[in-house]
Parts: sequence; structure tokens; C-alpha cells
Amino acid sequence: MADQDKELDHLFAQARAARDVFPDDLAVRIETDAEAVRLARSARKGRRTWRDKMMAIGGWHGVSGLVAASAAGVWIGFSAPTFLPDPADYFVSQEVTYLMADLNLDETYLEETE
Repeated sequence: MADQDKELDHLFAQARAARDVFPDDLAVRIETDAEAVRLARSARKGRRTWRDKMMAIGGWHGVSGLVAASAAGVWIGFSAPTFLPDPADYFVSQEVTYLMADLNLDETYLEETE
């Protein structure tokens, strides 16, 4: 095991010693290309298009999922199952009911005694 570690260390040392160097013209071409992309993005940054917004959501797959979920929510909201209360009653109803528990408490302590 120790011999394998020494061999591996020796191979890593050889790899560090034999580093490749970029040619000067390649480094300059990479930097100019990066600068051109940066300038194009900064010029376009202020005006986001519908395509950019759609891609932020997840493309056509994300948009179609949102449309399907919204349509299902509207459908369930308007045709709620019978065991659920109708949400429109909460907005339209004018009747207020108060429920009081019948606890059969003795209220004699409220009377004045002298």
C-alpha cells in the first residue's frame, strides 16, 4: 500500500512539473471572446424578452405545467366537491351566526347580594 502511495506521489509530481502553457494568441482570443459575450449580455440585460422569462420558468415544459395547474385550480374552485363548503358563500353571505355552548353554568355569582 505504501509503495502504491509513493508511486502515485511520484506521478503527481511529474504532472505538476510538466504543465502545459497556453500559447499567447490563444489566451488573447479567449479573453476577447469573453469580453464580447460580456458586452452583449450587458447590452441585452435591461430588456428581458418573453423568451427569457419563459426560459427562467423552465421553457415550454414549465409554462405548460403552470397553465395546467392554473386551469385545474380554477376548475376545482368553481366546481368544488359537495363535501366542501362553497367559497362564494363566504363573500356573498350577510348572515352572521353565533354558536354558544350550553355549559349549564351557575350564574348566581353575578347577582348582587347584600
